[in-house]
Amino acid sequence: MEIIITDDTKALGKAAGNAAAAIIRQAIAARGQANIIMATGTSQFETLNEIIAAKDINWGKVVMFHLDEYIGLSVSAKASFRKYLQERFLDQVPPLKAAYLIDGEADPDAECVRLATLIAEHPIDLCMSGIGENGHLAFNDPPADFDTEAPYIVVNLDDACRNQQFGEGWFNTFDEVPRQAISMSVKQILRSKHIIGSVPDRRKAEAARNCFKNPVSNLFPASILQTHDQCVFYFDTEAASLLNL
Repeated sequence: MEIIITDDTKALGKAAGNAAAAIIRQAIAARGQANIIMATGTSQFETLNEIIAAKDINWGKVVMFHLDEYIGLSVSAKASFRKYLQERFLDQVPPLKAAYLIDGEADPDAECVRLATLIAEHPIDLCMSGIGENGHLAFNDPPADFDTEAPYIVVNLDDACRNQQFGEGWFNTFDEVPRQAISMSVKQILRSKHIIGSVPDRRKAEAARNCFKNPVSNLFPASILQTHDQCVFYFDTEAASLLNL
């Protein structure tokens, strides 16, 4: 794993987005297709903008999955990750070869099986990621399941995770935040050939220190990324303020 610290959020987005675009182009050149996992949330805004602006990507040769979605939340809700990706990514680029979005309104177990079948047919070239204020990876809150082989799982969201979603303005009240989600599993994320992370803001600094300065532990779920040899995380100076690099 490599950590790169940038001056600010704009620079972070530019660096992470350019790196992601290069990996997508390389996969298309090598195999005629790029299979990617897109992340959501406020940490991804600048990175997404840079990917969208990238030149010479044949989006018709890209297949997209995403990391997680709330169970029972309407696709029209402000906090829906399907809505986020549709509006902030899919509507901003030419049509992809395929976009497999998690349906949080479907039967959760059946949806996990559907997605598992699909992702098994698409070895992932690139996973975009962030980390939560509680150190979560996707919606794998601590103590995260590092052992399950299932690509997608139903997870319970802890209060720290739910409070982050409320604090970022996605919900009007804490009680509105769902208690469960469908999440890509930790092992499935680690199967990605490349992982690029974007971590802005001072409020992520403690999680960054816990996950990347301590030994790997499921109490700090994103710490597992230390074991991935093609993982690069980009921080702005505020998010990196406790790393002491």
